[in-house]
Amino acid sequence: MQTLKKEVISLIEKMPDKSSVADIMAEIFFKMKVDKGLQELDEGLGIPQEQVEEEFAKWVK
Repeated sequence: MQTLKKEVISLIEKMPDKSSVADIMAEIFFKMKVDKGLQELDEGLGIPQEQVEEEFAKWVK
């Protein structure tokens, strides 16, 4: 497993050379949120699909 520092460096290296600081920060923030969501799913903290479908059905009406 890579260290956080190496992951961020790798992420930045994959971005276009003309990326702004804001672009880089947005990409890091996005990765942080995705990683947090995946961790929550691993811990069983996600919302069951059935519940999502029920709530969505209420919004669509």
